[in-house]
Amino acid sequence: MENTKRYIALLRGVNISGRNKVPMAELKQCFEALNFVEIRTYLNSGNVIFSSAETDAAAMTDRIEGMLQRQFGLEIPVFVLPQENLADILTHAPNWWGTGNKAIYDNLIFILPPATFAEVYREIGAPKEGLEQILAYRASVFWSFSRTEYQKTNWWPKTASLPVGGKLTIRTANTLRKIVQM
Repeated sequence: MENTKRYIALLRGVNISGRNKVPMAELKQCFEALNFVEIRTYLNSGNVIFSSAETDAAAMTDRIEGMLQRQFGLEIPVFVLPQENLADILTHAPNWWGTGNKAIYDNLIFILPPATFAEVYREIGAPKEGLEQILAYRASVFWSFSRTEYQKTNWWPKTASLPVGGKLTIRTANTLRKIVQM
């Protein structure tokens, strides 16, 4: 389709432990109804890759969140970004992130607008030295931590709790590397 751009929509907290159920086939149809094209989903965790002639990510976010409310009865925060922005973020990964070290878990945290890194950092605090590392870039935070000692980290329990957890959506390095190529 002419004059379209690839986007990625990351839905926060869908299909986790039987909560916020959103079937991916139905979600794809809902994206089609919003006039998005070339729609693909990845995994069952709310990763949608699509094309649109629209350029306003905030407006797309509002439309997608409204659709989720109407179609599924869920208030799901959504983070939309151009695929090229995700590619740029991944090129700025620190050398300790996403190395494939099986002892380390590598995530990328996306900060949902209007929240900022400074606000998130104030709520969570510094990472625990020797157990986790973080690096902020744009509206994201590279975060790596020990697979065996994750419960001792500062960020692990807090990223899942409210109120700060509601300002974030998190994906693994492997997931992001896959969807940036779709």
